[in-house]
Amino acid sequence: METRLTDGVIQSRQTSVPDDLESRLRPFTADEFDAAFACLSEGFGEDITDVEGDRMVFEPERTLGLWDGDRVVATSGIYSREITIPGAVVPLAAVTLVSVSPTHRRQGVLTAMMGRQLREVQERGTEPIAALYASEGSIYGRFGYGLASYQGQLKGETQSMRLRSDVDAGNGRVYPVDEKDFRSAAIPFYDEIRPDTPGLLSRKDQWWDSLLLDPEKQRNGRSARRYLLHAEPDGTVTGFALYRRKADWADAGPDGTVIVVELHARHTAARAALWRYLLSMDLVRHLSAPLAGRDDPLRHMLTDARAVGMSQGDALYVRLVDVGAALAARRYPTTIDLILDIEDKFCPWNAGRWRLTGGPSYGRCVRTEGDPDLAMTAETLGAVYLGDTSLGTLAAAGRVREITPGAVAAATTAFGWPAATYSPEGF
Repeated sequence: METRLTDGVIQSRQTSVPDDLESRLRPFTADEFDAAFACLSEGFGEDITDVEGDRMVFEPERTLGLWDGDRVVATSGIYSREITIPGAVVPLAAVTLVSVSPTHRRQGVLTAMMGRQLREVQERGTEPIAALYASEGSIYGRFGYGLASYQGQLKGETQSMRLRSDVDAGNGRVYPVDEKDFRSAAIPFYDEIRPDTPGLLSRKDQWWDSLLLDPEKQRNGRSARRYLLHAEPDGTVTGFALYRRKADWADAGPDGTVIVVELHARHTAARAALWRYLLSMDLVRHLSAPLAGRDDPLRHMLTDARAVGMSQGDALYVRLVDVGAALAARRYPTTIDLILDIEDKFCPWNAGRWRLTGGPSYGRCVRTEGDPDLAMTAETLGAVYLGDTSLGTLAAAGRVREITPGAVAAATTAFGWPAATYSPEGF
């Protein structure tokens, strides 16, 4: 709808969007980046001005737009990345830049964009799953995206957070470094540990460049980003952390906050040493880790688990673009041999019965005419894919239908994973 004020009366009329919306969608060109972000700013109702990092990773050929005259009124993009899933790493269609101008909502534009986008991913044949971060949780379920991972926003008073005596910090050391030295050590370390943690994304050079941008106008009173490395006595890097500080003062004295942006460690000793450093800073009284994993070990490393509070938020929403390839790609902690009946109206090529067999070292998923053991939607299947959302919980919520007795219990165990999901990076 387009709204106009005429003689003091608000009038609305339908804008010129044709019935064949998909034929009007086209990819952007490299020099249309600003037009895409102007639409995004309008859709989100805020001025998006700090876009240098987005410009670095923009993929115009995978970003669809709808034009009304010379104005961009809708966008939907993809970043070509990889994601760690239980036991494997797979290519990922990282969905981003989704917006529809207020003048063109409720007209099927979003449905048209998401449909074409998923068909193009399926035809490309290299990315078995897509994933996104949702600005509103109610939007993407109808397109088959399920809530698959969570963030645990940690907060606490540092003076109450003491490591347990049985948590060994080892013989390594933690030391601050500048950005150049951080990059040279942290990038190869991240690539080494990335296959072990579901939810972590690949980071090519342009993604590190974007991640490490630190314009002063985005700091909101916080310090510049600071960098820590943890190394063993022989110099081997076994952990790193990115953090900021925010100075403050109360009547009783210093009241600063340390904001932990990201923390990775190869083993417990490195993790403990990094946390000890971060919790022992002078003039700091508060900890904030807004993008920690839901199962971050920190609270279990403290003498008082209540010293750190956690408010849970959602992270990645996952969509299986190719059910057979996606389920065959991941691994399963216990043996599984079940037939799944999948309802998928938005991507009908996935609908039907699939026999899933797998274990710790393999996965296989093929079409079958056999009798199903479980029935669920594509949204539910996406939700359990990373192992962070329990299939048993979704069954209790009425979202999984058990046909063969015991199938829910077997599938709940098989779709779990011992390594907690960690998704500290938005896109």
